[in-house]
Amino acid sequence: MHNVQQLAATIVGQVLAGRNLNQELKEVLLRHSALSAQERGALQDLCYGTLRYYGQLLAIQKELLSKPLQDNQLRNLLLVALFQLKYSKAASYAVVDHAVRAAKKINAATGGLVNAVLRNFLRRQPELIAIAAATEVGKYSYQQWWIDSIKGQYGGRTSAILEAGNQHPPMTLRVNERNVSAEQYLAKLNSMGILAQLISPRAIWLNNPMAVDKLPGFFDGDVSIQDAGAQYAENLLDIQKGMRVLDACAAPGGKSAHMLESHDIELVALDKDEYRLERVRENMQRLKLKATLLAGDAAEPGLWWDGKPFDRILADVPCSASGVVRRHPDIKWLRRPSDIEGFAVQQEQILEALWLLLARGGKLLYATCSVFARENEQVIAAFLSGHKDAEQRDISAYDLNNGQLLPNDRHDGFFYALLQKDA
Repeated sequence: MHNVQQLAATIVGQVLAGRNLNQELKEVLLRHSALSAQERGALQDLCYGTLRYYGQLLAIQKELLSKPLQDNQLRNLLLVALFQLKYSKAASYAVVDHAVRAAKKINAATGGLVNAVLRNFLRRQPELIAIAAATEVGKYSYQQWWIDSIKGQYGGRTSAILEAGNQHPPMTLRVNERNVSAEQYLAKLNSMGILAQLISPRAIWLNNPMAVDKLPGFFDGDVSIQDAGAQYAENLLDIQKGMRVLDACAAPGGKSAHMLESHDIELVALDKDEYRLERVRENMQRLKLKATLLAGDAAEPGLWWDGKPFDRILADVPCSASGVVRRHPDIKWLRRPSDIEGFAVQQEQILEALWLLLARGGKLLYATCSVFARENEQVIAAFLSGHKDAEQRDISAYDLNNGQLLPNDRHDGFFYALLQKDA
């Protein structure tokens, strides 16, 4: 386990230096192919957990040290071990022992320090957690600017939103009713002893996440993994049979597949990233669905559009991903305030470009996985002020508070705005 702790410390360090967590994990696992399945799972848990609670762990570490550590690898190793002691089920003595062994590999003289710090944490744990919670960064484990932004926008709901982003994400299935009904699939799960609940017409929430190869019919296209909040898009677009539909920024293809499972339509799935577009193709093949896949920039349709208007457009634009941080905890520490403004500018450009492709009387659904108003309501307000041919449609019947779906135990955070072009 000390080897896994050491690898986790390296990955955490790389992420804090600006690297993407998933990419870093992927590269490390490729280089260390001899790791067992259990070790690979443990490595992922340590990296995700340490970054999820980084603010709290850093505050605790500072309290335990008389002066800051100069060695970043040792500093990150202590954070990983503190996470294990606070949040994992591993035996405390084993965590400490492995951390000491890992520290000695970094510097033989540091074993005693690591042993003393971790044992001190075990003795003073309640006191140290209270000390960390005295600051908002230590209490919630987000950057202060992020906390301030949520507080300014949501007031009394701030704690619930931030705490939801620190929970383990739910695992939700989308049933392909071309193959099987949601009720039939739920009955199949229950017959196998898999606890699950139907939480919307096609969304099944699993009590306990599991590997996809354990799901009956997954490779036959019976179900896909898709957050319940993401499944709102297909309903909101009001798609009718025979329509020409564009899914802009389509990768990895979940929303495209949902539309095709539900309707006989002509669908164009567009994405700027050709590598990510391959994920869309793989999903279509597994689900036995057909779409036209295009590599292109949604903000520059002149390079790929054939001139035929679309009846419906899904503009699932790039964003801060602030509504899905429990799936990507590195985002909490990599984002900067200037990034939000940069995304908003990009979103406005995409919205302007796609509007020209929409047929008269057609509908465009603007979507983000963000909880920041600058990427959501403010983008839509600016667009509407400059487009007299655009009307925002009421979607309050879908339990959306001004289009905003906040993260909770059943779904992630999303924003939706439905716009219709004057006929």
